[in-house]
Amino acid sequence: MIDDNLKPLSHDTILSDRKMPNEYNSLGSYLRLVTAQTTNSAILNAAQNGGVVTGLLTYALEKKVIDGAIVSAIGKDMPFCPVPMLAKTSQEILESAGTRYSYSPNVQILSEVSKQDVKTIAFVGTPCQITAVRRMQERKLDCARAVKLLIGLTCSEAFNYEDLIIKHVQNRLGVNLRKVRKTQIVGNKMIITTDETKIAVHLAEIKKCARKSCKKCLDFSAELADLSMGALGLRKWTFVIVRTPVGEGLFAEAERAKAFVTRPVQMDDPLVQLLLKLSQKKHNREGKP
Repeated sequence: MIDDNLKPLSHDTILSDRKMPNEYNSLGSYLRLVTAQTTNSAILNAAQNGGVVTGLLTYALEKKVIDGAIVSAIGKDMPFCPVPMLAKTSQEILESAGTRYSYSPNVQILSEVSKQDVKTIAFVGTPCQITAVRRMQERKLDCARAVKLLIGLTCSEAFNYEDLIIKHVQNRLGVNLRKVRKTQIVGNKMIITTDETKIAVHLAEIKKCARKSCKKCLDFSAELADLSMGALGLRKWTFVIVRTPVGEGLFAEAERAKAFVTRPVQMDDPLVQLLLKLSQKKHNREGKP
């Protein structure tokens, strides 16, 4: 059973066995750093990278640690448009796998979830959404009472669906959105995979499609989450920041059950240096308009 993970909005109050030197403060509190990959081939084939978010949610659901998870899924009416969903089956979790770089308002459905027969849920979201849910927990709002695990996704910025997907990808590039299977940022390009081909778009071309509110965000790695996850340029692996005892408890349990293979990451690893660089870049926005 996951213990109550209510914490105020202060990094100092999120329990950690590490006191980070100043040069690592932009990373936030953590217990350990690993790269991981699901051992479930179906999840790995459907996932964006290492399938760890999908794999962990599936494990938690099957072990009845959670009754469901708030994730982003693909909308039925708008092609490749992310929409929030409470996934209550392994199949629904699997179908939500993958990354959509447009914003999915996952926080909005918390009020709906609170009316359903679910006692314990996981919440997957971007750093700004993780902060919002923590604030709800701090104020003991009913809509967040069932949230017992927060999984944060690393995020530099999200894109406006209309500007990126409709105007640029569909109208300008001529891509049939019904045939898009995956989008992925690799280096300075967004790779759009369709049924027939792959299209590379330079990030400079779509920079103007970024949501304006993202310019005010100071958090790259979801520092208030129980677990933070992202690709950081990895292929078929996920970079995982285990931040809290709640996150460590479930992740370690799944690890022992061989739901994942993991590799420890040291602070001098190039992946950590990249993480620190991207985190510090967002931290440096503080005090700027």
